Amino acid sequence: MSGLTYVAVDWGTSSFRLWLMNANGEVLGERRSDQGMTVAAGTGFASVLQSHLDALGVAADLPVVICGMAGARQGWVETGYVDAPARLSDILTGAVAVRGSARDIRILPGIAQRDAAAPDVMRGEETQLLGALGLDAAIDADVCLPGTHSKWVRVRSGTVERFATFMTGELFGAIARDTILSHAVAGAEDAIDRDAFCSAVAAVFAAPALSANLLFRVRSRQLLFGGSAQSARETISGTLIGAELAAGLAEREAGAPVTLIASGRLRQLYQTALERLSIPFNVIDAEEAVRRGLGHAAASIWRN
Repeated sequence: MSGLTYVAVDWGTSSFRLWLMNANGEVLGERRSDQGMTVAAGTGFASVLQSHLDALGVAADLPVVICGMAGARQGWVETGYVDAPARLSDILTGAVAVRGSARDIRILPGIAQRDAAAPDVMRGEETQLLGALGLDAAIDADVCLPGTHSKWVRVRSGTVERFATFMTGELFGAIARDTILSHAVAGAEDAIDRDAFCSAVAAVFAAPALSANLLFRVRSRQLLFGGSAQSARETISGTLIGAELAAGLAEREAGAPVTLIASGRLRQLYQTALERLSIPFNVIDAEEAVRRGLGHAAASIWRN
């Protein structure tokens, strides 16, 4: 891929991130917006992409590689899924070209787990995995990718064997916005209440079956003993994340580290939770991982 400059795009449900990249993996320019799949489906994927390319002055002949929800059934071009067990390298061969475009635009597939007992899909996270773990056929990892829909992935010998999705982020938003606990968290400050968060993580990790009861205690504790909205919010967050960890770590080999692919506040929260539970882990920045994964795809698609 010597000398190739290309555009990398991570197109989520509610977010759009674009980077102009050179062959050395350096970012030459970037764009971010809330024009995710939900917005772009109405305004037009091609026009959204072109507006950002124009803003950066991207030449008409530069190729674009995209991961995420642009390849979903409701997206720009449905790219389908690679079936698990899937080698990370399989993602690279499944890219689909956008027909009718003068520019060479490719969209990567997701991964599907076609198990009737545990059906699951991912779209976008597979590219983060590719960027974080690379193409080493010998690599083993137990990976956590926090988000609106968090993923826990078992990778053995460079192959995604199994994975599970947890609606942790979406549940937090729904509980904090649409349940009786919305009163408890009203006006919460942005800072993390580490004590409240860690206490909640430990409590639910020890007894995951009590999750619903532990959530209601946020309300009753505040009514009977007082407490801040910040503490209530972090208790809800800690309860949901702790329950996710209890399930996600259940099949992990004793002593094996978790590979955490995360950025921003979620990175802080999951690091804190793993530290509280004395679980060894290593961290890879999520944005860096997706850019690297898209770089692997660009190198494979437009190899000189």
